[in-house]
Amino acid sequence: MDYEGLGTVSHVGDAVDTLNVGDYVVIPDSIASGHLETGSTMSSAEVFGFGGDLGALQAEYARVPNAQDTLIPINITTNTTSLALEQNLLSLSDIFATGSQTALAAKIRGVSRVFSIDRIEERLSRAASIGAIPIDFSHNDPVAQIKAYETCGVSRSVDCVGMEAVDAYNHKDEGIVLRNMVDVTASGRGIGQIGIYHAQNSSRGAPLASTISPRVVFPISDFWLKGLSYRAGVVDPKPLVGKLLSLISNDRAFANVISSSVIDIEQAPEYYKRFDAKQEIKVYIRFGERSYKDGKGIHGV
Repeated sequence: MDYEGLGTVSHVGDAVDTLNVGDYVVIPDSIASGHLETGSTMSSAEVFGFGGDLGALQAEYARVPNAQDTLIPINITTNTTSLALEQNLLSLSDIFATGSQTALAAKIRGVSRVFSIDRIEERLSRAASIGAIPIDFSHNDPVAQIKAYETCGVSRSVDCVGMEAVDAYNHKDEGIVLRNMVDVTASGRGIGQIGIYHAQNSSRGAPLASTISPRVVFPISDFWLKGLSYRAGVVDPKPLVGKLLSLISNDRAFANVISSSVIDIEQAPEYYKRFDAKQEIKVYIRFGERSYKDGKGIHGV
């Protein structure tokens, strides 16, 4: 289930003429189609870590089709320390572009008040550390808590959880965040779907995928009466990297605020258990220098 990578090019195919062995690159979560893209084609794109032929990126090497349209060369200088810089760059492959650090992105763009809703204390503390208002939904209704600050509701709301959402009692409820967003968002404003809703057939890479329902209960009447707009979809990091890389290189964005551990690949089984038990927020897998020539290894998260 891993689809974030950062490392160096070790081999190039004969159709590649814009990349060289040794180039330092980000591997986006999804590959380019290899054809002219006049609109969004992400619904049918191949994605690392979701089964299929690509596999995942928790490996010393990765095969990247259509590499010169997919890989993102990196050549920047910042005052950030090396490990922090690598973690920030790695975020360009998926989570920063997707908006998993939505509270951070909102603060960077000058939003006056940002709420971060969760039930894990460490994650709430991280949100507070960047200036967001932590909302613990395991204690009280999150909509009521937010409306105590914003009587008419918020201008924008974003679901960053998706199909893994749970209620205050830790019972699975795939649609609870969506319903809360419709409730808490002010009339005429918008809601966004970043968290994954991806029903698919079970595969080696996703053995329980067929257990995921492709449908949730949607409060269409409230949505319609409030005149809300709703956007969703799979991210394509490549068009967004220029702006995000500028934020990182100018020390304006620190996506590694969510970092909790850096491990070797041999520790992955243990840390998958820790992550499942909500004892970790973000785990970085770092390969040793035996994996590459110049000390920049493929990273998987």
